[in-house]
Amino acid sequence: MSEEASRPQGLAHLRSTLRLLYHGSSPTAVRFQFAVLLVDLAIIGFFIFTPLLRDRPSFIWLDMAVAALLVVDLVTRALASTDPVRWLKQPTSLVDIFILITLLLPAWLANFGFLRILRLWTLSKSGVLWRPLKKFHLTRYREQGEAIVNLVTFLFVVSGFVLTFFGSPDSGIEGYVDALYFTVTSVTTTGYGDVTLPGTAGKLTSIAVMIIGISLFVRLATAIFRPKKVFFPCPQCGLQRHDTDAVHCKACGHVLNIPNDEE
Repeated sequence: MSEEASRPQGLAHLRSTLRLLYHGSSPTAVRFQFAVLLVDLAIIGFFIFTPLLRDRPSFIWLDMAVAALLVVDLVTRALASTDPVRWLKQPTSLVDIFILITLLLPAWLANFGFLRILRLWTLSKSGVLWRPLKKFHLTRYREQGEAIVNLVTFLFVVSGFVLTFFGSPDSGIEGYVDALYFTVTSVTTTGYGDVTLPGTAGKLTSIAVMIIGISLFVRLATAIFRPKKVFFPCPQCGLQRHDTDAVHCKACGHVLNIPNDEE
């Protein structure tokens, strides 16, 4: 009986420990979060270079090793969550699970492997990428960072899609660099014309890349050049961005208490 009673207590202690490690601000938690971030960035690097590594004999072992790391990450994050079921239903968690499936079934889902780079987007939305900014009092640059992450994610997702579905000598896209080159020239509307996607589907893809890419570039430029504001939701009306020295919400006049990142 005592052994059965200790199991729930042991699980509760494990969840509490993981919650402190993932969301705490102690030196141990900060070191743990930094180590997790390095592992996540290494996984993303593997995803980016997957098209170049796929033909190597060691690829399948690397693929399975990354899958194992992702399983551990998903399980520990679920345990660290206060509501695992709600956490599981979040779009970022569903994307990570889909990425895991592509890793576990590379032979059957090879055509969807380019979606693995969405892991970078899920890290951005979960806040993992931005915790070091808080440590070094650089949270005011988070919006610019998010804009850059969204643009980089878009470029690599589209490049993988183009290589997977349009790669052929006739289109001029024979490798990953060609696909990335086409994506960048389309997004920037440079349009050299030396690499084009064939057929109606290729034209529609090019149109979508240019429209979405321009929007992301505009957002990045706006985040960099517009007057600096801080993200601080007003408790009264919900307005999320305010001037760094704002005392009252400009929408409803509610008194604000915006933390100061500067020492």
